Amino acid sequence: MIRDARASDAAHLVRFINMAADDLPLHFWRKSVGPAGDPVAYGLERAARETGSFSYRNAWLAEVEGEVAACLLGYPAEETPGPIDPDTPPIFVPLLELEALAPGSWYLNVLATYPPFRGRGIGRALLAHAEAVARRGGHRAISLIAADTHRDALRLYAAAGFREVARRAVVKGDWAVDAAEWILFIRQIG
Repeated sequence: MIRDARASDAAHLVRFINMAADDLPLHFWRKSVGPAGDPVAYGLERAARETGSFSYRNAWLAEVEGEVAACLLGYPAEETPGPIDPDTPPIFVPLLELEALAPGSWYLNVLATYPPFRGRGIGRALLAHAEAVARRGGHRAISLIAADTHRDALRLYAAAGFREVARRAVVKGDWAVDAAEWILFIRQIG
C-alpha cells in the first residue's frame, strides 16, 4: 500500500532522506544548528512543516503489513532555474547544477527502502506512483539524481527507463562519503 505521508511520519522521512543522500542532510543540519543544537530535531521540524521541498506534503510512504517500508519524496522542478546563489555551500552546487538541467520535470528527490524490505518490488511500485503523480501535475518527464555508489538504485533506474544525462563531481569538504559523482537521470513520460 502506498499512502500520503503525514506530519507524524517525520521521523521516517528524516531516516529515508539521510539514507538516500548518504547522510548529507544530517551533515548540513549539524552545520545549521551548530554544536549546541540538535540536528535530528532540526530535520524533524523541516519534515513536519507544511511547506518547502523537504516536507511531508511532498512524500508518500509504502507500507508492508502495516509497517513503513519505503519512501518517495518529490516535487516539480523549477520551470526556469535561476542562477545559483553565490552563498550556496559548495557541497550543494553540483546538485543544483544538475537539477537546472531538468527544468519543468517532476524531481524525484528521495526513493529509499528500509533494508528488510528491499528486493520486493517496492522501489518499482514507488517509481510507478511517481509517474502517476508527475502525469497528474502535467509533467512530461521525471528527473532524479543518484550517487555513483548506489549500485542497486542505478540498476533500478536503468530498468525503469531512466537515461543518464549528466554527471558532476561530489564536493565533499568535511562530509565523509565514498561517492565520487552525482548522476542526473531523466525519464520521459509524456
